[in-house]
Amino acid sequence: MAFALGALNFPSPITCKSTSISSSSSSSHALDAAYIKRAAELADSSAGFTAPHPNFGCVITSATKERERVVVLGEGYLYGEGTTPAELQAVEAAGDLSRGATAYLNMEPADCAADHTSVSAIVQAGITRVVIGIRHPLQHLRGNAVRALRSEGLLVDVLGEDLQSKAFEEALKSCLIVNAPLLYRAASRVPFSVLKYAMTLDGKIAASSGHASWISSKMSRSRVFELRGRSDAVVVGGNTVRRDNPHLTARHGGGHFPRRIVMSKTLDLPEVANLWDDTEVPTMVATQRGARRSFQKFLASKGVEVVEFDILNPKDVMEYFYDRGYLAILWECGGTLAASAISSGVIHKVHAFVAPKIIGGKNAPSPVGELGMVEMTQALELIDVQYEQIGPDMLVSGFLQPVPDLTPNIPSMDETSAIDPTVSAYESNIIFFFKTWDPHGAFSNFSLHPIQMPDENGDYFTWPSVEHYYQACKFVGVNNPFAKKCLEDIKNAKSPEEAARLGRKIQRQRPDLVRSDWESSKIDVMYRALKCKFSTYPNLTCMLLSTAGSVLVEASPHDLFWGGGRDGEGLNYLGRLLMQLRSEFLADSLSNEKDATS
Repeated sequence: MAFALGALNFPSPITCKSTSISSSSSSSHALDAAYIKRAAELADSSAGFTAPHPNFGCVITSATKERERVVVLGEGYLYGEGTTPAELQAVEAAGDLSRGATAYLNMEPADCAADHTSVSAIVQAGITRVVIGIRHPLQHLRGNAVRALRSEGLLVDVLGEDLQSKAFEEALKSCLIVNAPLLYRAASRVPFSVLKYAMTLDGKIAASSGHASWISSKMSRSRVFELRGRSDAVVVGGNTVRRDNPHLTARHGGGHFPRRIVMSKTLDLPEVANLWDDTEVPTMVATQRGARRSFQKFLASKGVEVVEFDILNPKDVMEYFYDRGYLAILWECGGTLAASAISSGVIHKVHAFVAPKIIGGKNAPSPVGELGMVEMTQALELIDVQYEQIGPDMLVSGFLQPVPDLTPNIPSMDETSAIDPTVSAYESNIIFFFKTWDPHGAFSNFSLHPIQMPDENGDYFTWPSVEHYYQACKFVGVNNPFAKKCLEDIKNAKSPEEAARLGRKIQRQRPDLVRSDWESSKIDVMYRALKCKFSTYPNLTCMLLSTAGSVLVEASPHDLFWGGGRDGEGLNYLGRLLMQLRSEFLADSLSNEKDATS
């Protein structure tokens, strides 16, 4: 998480208001669409606070036939991780009036094996119908709450599946957009990134002298504060720090203050800058390895975190922030860095504030630098473009990449049954797992469950995670001082993500340091580490056994060996090993039961 929820002041829960909407001139579809859009609007109230989790909103209504009116009984939205679910807030606001009512949810509740609060609140309140905008974007949760509600006898309608008409297109779009950051993050494994800039009518972001205050109006600048308040971090380049000396605070953006990030290869930055004051907001500087060590020490003395990259580029920086759990990033950089970010494919949306001003100048900078395009046919076109007048300015916004489709991928049943006979070809359940914050995240090799396994000397060592052990094993037995240093660095890595980055980087840059039998032995290495992990922790053994009959799929969209891949093309070896381990544990359990009764 990029921020602590404990310090935030959230508004009081939403209570029942006697709001009503006449249905005499509206079809039932139009009413359903209107309330789904209202649920999405409520969900958007928590943007910036819930990362990396979804934004949830709920509206409960009841039709009063004799008055031909539809009354809103209760509303709610999820304030942040660990707070009262939107559904429970709405039910508590509606009270006994919930019985026989309809609940509108922008997204399927995130109920899982560990938490049934949302579904239970709806069922126990006596609600008879639930309308859901989209299914949950995380694959292993997708459809769980829908099935649970239907099993309790409730009528559940999902937009695009059970409800299809023109009336629902805008409602569905609102549900996708309110959780676009999570959808993009889950599909691309980088945070959702928005490029924001302000320019004159002739496409300039500053005068030829570099002066840029102020292009846009005060009203537009207030909107920028709101955008910052919805983000985990704000990114600028070194030129922006030198030229503008920005604060990059949210100010009027609410209680959430995003981290400030400066990308600079050379660290040619001023010693006096507003960003070095971390009293209110922390700052991080991403730079290239070895750049100005003395200045790095200076920044550290100011409390600024410095992160070095072998080669500083937007893609690697965003992958790093993905590992740190960031959900949404706002880019407020100049044209050079903006062009690099767009070319790297990490920018998903653009917000362009256009002021009715003309400044001219051949050398005046533009918002996006060189992209290498020579014909208009190469131009990047925005999707779902929106236009909004803000004071004298025009805000043009749109997506550079379409919202991802996260439809679950099902592996071959024949192959799965061969690995684990308990899996039935009929009505088999599929459990997806990926990040450690998922309900089944403990299955991941990145989960923080220390294991006792031999080190390079054959002595038992406490490895912080399976991933630490797996990455270190790449270099075991290699007679090279640098390989031994890599192994030690991995052992001491502060997180599984850091261990993975170290191991993968060295494997990519110095394949000669990797043990010669690695490709043929890595599956066995992973299996032994997993077996140690699940044997060490009884609660993990119970969790694994509880999935008997289910297909286990590591849902990484990019790892085509250990994961399932984005389109199901992955080999899913991690899921296979877990199912094989589950079979062995089940066999041992049956054997022990027989011994006990004989």
